[in-house]
Amino acid sequence: MSIGSRKTKRLKSEYSQMFIPLIALALLVIFNLIRDPSFFSVVVTANNEGNTVLAGNLISILNGASELAILAMGMTLVTSASGGQDISVGAAAAIAGSVFIKVLRVGSITPATVLLAFLACCVVAMLFGAFNGTLVAVFNIQPMIATLILYTAGRSIAYWINGGATPTVSSPLIKSIGGFIPGVPIPTPIFIVIICGIIFALLFKFTNLALYTQAVGINSQAARLNGINTIGMKLLTFVILGLCVAVAGCISVSRLGLINHETILIEIEMDAILAVAIGGNALSGGKFKMAGSVLGAYAIQMLTTTLYAMKVSSTSIKAYKAVVIILIVAIGSPVVKSAVSQLWSRLVKRNEPAATGRGKLT
Repeated sequence: MSIGSRKTKRLKSEYSQMFIPLIALALLVIFNLIRDPSFFSVVVTANNEGNTVLAGNLISILNGASELAILAMGMTLVTSASGGQDISVGAAAAIAGSVFIKVLRVGSITPATVLLAFLACCVVAMLFGAFNGTLVAVFNIQPMIATLILYTAGRSIAYWINGGATPTVSSPLIKSIGGFIPGVPIPTPIFIVIICGIIFALLFKFTNLALYTQAVGINSQAARLNGINTIGMKLLTFVILGLCVAVAGCISVSRLGLINHETILIEIEMDAILAVAIGGNALSGGKFKMAGSVLGAYAIQMLTTTLYAMKVSSTSIKAYKAVVIILIVAIGSPVVKSAVSQLWSRLVKRNEPAATGRGKLT
């Protein structure tokens, strides 16, 4: 096989993997433009602090999906390497957020204190990620079962950290992390997502992280025989996810200025897994496309915003989301892809003789 044909085949594979999230976003965009042409309009307004900011459904989607997009990045690596998912990210974020608030309340809130609090919650979240990773990589426990422990106990741990209270923090610095930096009209969480994306892109470009992660997920034994530390790679992906959990937890706490261990990022683990699936990544592990997972996160948030704009009640919104997500995942399933591919091949074969006949007549 020539280099050109290999490159073409690789590009076709990448486009095929990005097909589902792109189609999902396109369908939601078309639906909203038909339902309400002004759905994506962006206006300049003043927020509660008197700062000039951008507002509108589009900004709400980009801003509201920030935590989910960051968690989807880490979940993609875990899924690729372990062939399973971490269902404890919401509970772990509650722990990270509690640590963040705990450190902030020790003294006055300064940039140094915020940095210290962030580093503390990163260390804690990475340790819990390492705990999950050890159960999966060393003890060979199925990821969803291994992370069920922290899923069950995590919010109780977050409760104990702050003595059962729901502490608040009031600081312009914290508000700027979860909201707007004065003079900047775009929400800060959007910039944080971009920074995380750039960091992952640089890691994939200058290290073998993506290659080794996919190799372990495709065939762990073959990867080990080729000199890859499979246990270390699986453990590393869970630690990286822990870091993503810390960032998401800090954003969520900064938005509200408080920590509620019961509600912070509740059920976000399910959306993170769905973002990975909608992104065209196999939940059984192996090859991944992180950009697809990020687009999947924004597709989920756009769907949620659309349903709220249609005045769907909060009690019914999950049912509507489930129906749409089932359709999206079913369309991207191997069975449907194979059927469409076979149908397309048949149509092409039927048209070939007719085209040849017309060529001879001319």
